[in-house]
Amino acid sequence: MSAHPSPHPLRVEPGTLAGPRVLPVHPELADLFPWGGLRRGGTVSVQGSSGLLLALLAEASSQGAWTAVVGMPDLGVLAAAEMGMAVERTALVPRPGGELAAVVAALLDGFDLVAVAANRIGDPLARKLSARARNRGAALVAVGSWPGAEVELSVARGRWSGLGVGHGHLSSHRVEVRARGRGAAARPRRTTFTLRGGTPLTPPPFEHMFDTTNPAVRREP
Repeated sequence: MSAHPSPHPLRVEPGTLAGPRVLPVHPELADLFPWGGLRRGGTVSVQGSSGLLLALLAEASSQGAWTAVVGMPDLGVLAAAEMGMAVERTALVPRPGGELAAVVAALLDGFDLVAVAANRIGDPLARKLSARARNRGAALVAVGSWPGAEVELSVARGRWSGLGVGHGHLSSHRVEVRARGRGAAARPRRTTFTLRGGTPLTPPPFEHMFDTTNPAVRREP
């Protein structure tokens, strides 16, 4: 995976109208954002779910965006590919050492979308990185709490499927994703989404997923 992207159709210089101002997300996640996707120059935080992070990045990546993930050594290429990311346009920097903020700043100069583990970045540096993303026209996704994030996403509850009666394999994880924000994104929003499986699945309607009287729904293993 290259750390030096070449020009591509989704890249746009700040202050121009040469490309999309919003990077796409999966249609089931689009309603979480008042602008329908990841706004260039904006910052989003994801709380407690690497699966949700990958799901959030996958649509833009598959449509041509260059994406970088910094400071997450447990996130691998196979997991990214299974969620639909274009690994040939994805840079993983699992252990940036003491230069994490500098690495993120450099990547914001050349990538459409940069995700970073927030737990090693203090508030002053976080605000500077958000300002750099704003200036460079890149979308910044923080995993963990991030000051000034426009939208904060979290997984509230969910249900695994795939097991038969005492056997089988867990194949998908249908969750409720909640969003809260500030400014234009202040209104709380929620949706449901499948985090596991080769592609997002279409399970029974969410309101029935915890109804164990419904024969179409299996009990929790």
